[in-house]
Amino acid sequence: MVTLFSAMKRSKLMSSKSTTTARESKAAMLGLQHLLAMYSGAVLVPLLIGGALHFNATQMTYLVSIDIFMSGLATLLQLLTNRVFGIGLPVVLGCAVQAVAPLILIGQHFSIGTMYGAIIAAGIFVFLIAGVFAKLRHLFPPLVTGIVITVIGLTLIPIAFLNLGGGDASAKTFGSPLNLGVGFLTVAVIIAANVWGRGFIRQIAVLIGLLVGTLTAGAFGMVSLKPVLQASWFHFPQPFYFGVPHFEISSILTMILISLVSMVESTGVFFALGDIMNKPISETDLKKGYRAEALAVTLGGLFNTFPYTTFSQNVGLVQLSGIKSRRPVFYAAGFLMTLGLLPKIGALATIIPAPVIGGAMVVMFGMVAMQGVRMLGQVDFHNNKNILVAAVSVGLGLGVTVQPAIFQDLPKTAQLILSNGIVIASFSAVILNLLLRPEHDQQPEREQTVVTAENQTTAVKPKK
Repeated sequence: MVTLFSAMKRSKLMSSKSTTTARESKAAMLGLQHLLAMYSGAVLVPLLIGGALHFNATQMTYLVSIDIFMSGLATLLQLLTNRVFGIGLPVVLGCAVQAVAPLILIGQHFSIGTMYGAIIAAGIFVFLIAGVFAKLRHLFPPLVTGIVITVIGLTLIPIAFLNLGGGDASAKTFGSPLNLGVGFLTVAVIIAANVWGRGFIRQIAVLIGLLVGTLTAGAFGMVSLKPVLQASWFHFPQPFYFGVPHFEISSILTMILISLVSMVESTGVFFALGDIMNKPISETDLKKGYRAEALAVTLGGLFNTFPYTTFSQNVGLVQLSGIKSRRPVFYAAGFLMTLGLLPKIGALATIIPAPVIGGAMVVMFGMVAMQGVRMLGQVDFHNNKNILVAAVSVGLGLGVTVQPAIFQDLPKTAQLILSNGIVIASFSAVILNLLLRPEHDQQPEREQTVVTAENQTTAVKPKK
């Protein structure tokens, strides 16, 4: 009898371990999907800045690998919520793309040390004003937040199409049938996995699309293993790798403005995730979220990488997979930190062809835009003022994205701010919402639908 009882106990224990292992394996796969979704965007920033500042191969290797490590650490700061920092949402952080142009200008006109001094100062500034900025959450009602999220998605879609065509619009192969075929195959696989897949297959639809697209591209000679062969086996973060920071006032002010832009964009992302998860985002949540990003920016400056911000494409991934837990993102953070320390393994993710990444981006950025549209569904568009705020803000945001050269005669600092469609749309939505105050107007009377005991619906006009 005792033997039978012991056998049953061992069987239950083994079953429990098997279930836990399967659950963790699924979470790890979802984490890998998050990593692949943001990897190209995270790597792009150091490649652009390092190339513009003429870094050598050794410096570029350090820059890319440590940037990936810091992306994982920055993500971890947001996940590990406590009384001081961390919003505790399934967010993934990477290099802020809007910082590329100003950092290149600072590095070229001053020095690399000045560039990192400005990043450190901006991070400290954001940490100090996080509480004040969080009190401005009343400036982001569903009308404003919905506009910002919609514009974030729509303004990123041109980047997706640039990758879909091959990544370089000046290349002869840009938009070739092979590039388009591989890219749209990736889109088709993601759609098929979502529509006809079940359970876990549906949740990793983007990962399946990336794998199928990459294997197909490899069959046509579009995948090169050269980055893997050239990468070193191990790197470790070193503070002030490129030299000590130098603090110059105009550079600091420029990076503070860019950081404020990132805070506005992150605010929209936080609210979008809160909407997906049915979790109200409080002033305290925002404050801790801003502080986590500020710490990430400051550490980026100390370890000679770049500013970090919440990545919008991963919001689309949360919506697409339906998995709202933080556990997969913990795995993503761990993978990023590991890949950052092991450049040769991390380089494996860089072999995914641009058209394949572009195909996945089309789906994910579209999902971000649709999340914004869904948030706008809460807005009363019978009110013409709401329509006016949305129409003007979305129009300005998309117009600047398509024609950024319209501000070419303005000072460089103004161009950096005004040529960003997300910034223009955000400022427009906030200012017009404050000036017109449509949410304070009396809502039009509507018939309310009530359900009687007999389950019959009856239209009732509101009382005067």
